Amino acid sequence: MSLSLPPLSVLDLAPVPEGATPGQALANSLDLARHAEALGYRRFWLAEHHNMIGIASAATAVVIGHVAAGTARIRVGAGGIMLPNHAPLVIAEQFGTLAALHPGRIDLGLGRAPGTDGLTLRALRRDYSAAERFPQDVLELQALFGPVREGQAVQAVPGAGLSVPLWILGSSLFGAELAATLGLPYAFASHFAPEALLPALETYRARFKPSAQLQRPHAMVGVNVVAAETDAEARRLFTTPQQQFARLVRGTRGLLPPPIDDIEAFWSPAEKAQASRMLARSLVGARETIRAGLEVLAAETGADELMVATALHDHAARRRSYAILAEAHGGLSAAADGASERSAA
Repeated sequence: MSLSLPPLSVLDLAPVPEGATPGQALANSLDLARHAEALGYRRFWLAEHHNMIGIASAATAVVIGHVAAGTARIRVGAGGIMLPNHAPLVIAEQFGTLAALHPGRIDLGLGRAPGTDGLTLRALRRDYSAAERFPQDVLELQALFGPVREGQAVQAVPGAGLSVPLWILGSSLFGAELAATLGLPYAFASHFAPEALLPALETYRARFKPSAQLQRPHAMVGVNVVAAETDAEARRLFTTPQQQFARLVRGTRGLLPPPIDDIEAFWSPAEKAQASRMLARSLVGARETIRAGLEVLAAETGADELMVATALHDHAARRRSYAILAEAHGGLSAAADGASERSAA
């Protein structure tokens, strides 16, 4: 008997392929969101990164508005907003506006990393100690989305009373503990930092305290997926993220490269080892291979949702990968049709 699989969602960084422009990357993101909506994916999230020429989603709230306006049903949100880069009031106003424009469709995932390098951190006017205030900033943001209290001097307009669903993002035990303490849904970044995945999920579930937003734990697991008609074709397409992560190790980020025939000639043994550790949770192959990988991941993690990242140079191949994944999953439309208030987390 086949294992029942958790719903799937999409994580998109609006990647800028070599030979393309940020404008084309953003058009591709909207096209992919419409494609994912038609296939039955639950969410389409975008992430905040700065000073990276290969990522066009730096103005994350703006891109979310673009995608939400161009779709009809799929939930759209941030995976995530790096909260220490911003005043909570500004984020409450931005996402309150998005929620007012697109009721019931906006998610707000929050992270405490800078999403950039140290020099850009200074350009953002970020205080280096801001990450230490992350739990307090989450509480402040939560209050700004709540009902207006008597005598409250500062309000988010729009935002107050809208109860925009908050998520905590993380790649370590810190985020798991915070999400559990606050009774919030938790998304683990195992698509690039898989080593602490299982301990973090265990911590989150063991320490979870029910809240007004969420009565029981809800965990989402990030995973890279490259699906194609054959295992060999998928492995070749996967050389794009392999190059991307090797460049990350080298400190030479750039535009998203096309696939290559021989990845072994591209990276050194040390680069291969480090990049492969970051990509260890990736699923790469044809339908049967992907299905088997999904079942193993679901059984190992007990994930309530899977958040899928697919960074490919060719947009048509990326669309096809998500379509093959949907076929391998086999239940996306039914999951989308049966989504309850729990799906909003």
